Amino acid sequence: MNNKLKTYSLDEMKNEFVGEKGSKEREQYEYELSMEILGRMIRKTRLERKLSQSQLGDLIGVKKAQISKLENGANSATIDTILKVFHALKAEISFKVNLDPA
Repeated sequence: MNNKLKTYSLDEMKNEFVGEKGSKEREQYEYELSMEILGRMIRKTRLERKLSQSQLGDLIGVKKAQISKLENGANSATIDTILKVFHALKAEISFKVNLDPA
């Protein structure tokens, strides 16, 4: 009797429960996950700099509510806004783009 459990990779689990890579559902999931991670990074850096959401908003010209939404991943911020936030936080940000081979 073989009692060995089958293991699944994270990608296999995502494929089964979220959708195949390239599907609309999977793209939305990956986008939301990225925004959540970005929001956590912004909040962590803001707190390290001892700034309130209002103070950070004042530095980049937006209201506290927009900073809150951004930190909670509930906002589809533009790259320009993200760059302004990290610039105001005196933090470096870089984007990595991977292209599939043609």
